[in-house]
Amino acid sequence: MVSRKLRRSNRYKMIAGVCGGLAEFIGWDPTLVRLLYVILSVFSAAFPGIIVYIIAWFLMPKDNSNGPVIDID
Repeated sequence: MVSRKLRRSNRYKMIAGVCGGLAEFIGWDPTLVRLLYVILSVFSAAFPGIIVYIIAWFLMPKDNSNGPVIDID
């Protein structure tokens, strides 16, 4: 079993990598996660969505890896 950790993404980063990191964690497309996040934020009067994003920005550790390592011999 592969151990996955919720981290801010470097590969799928637009602002802080929060939605990209969430997408990597659950195995979804980052664009879909961003779109769902925006829709959810708009329908909740946008303010709670912004606060949640900022809190996640500070609480989620940054992913220091540069993506998968491919060994070519």
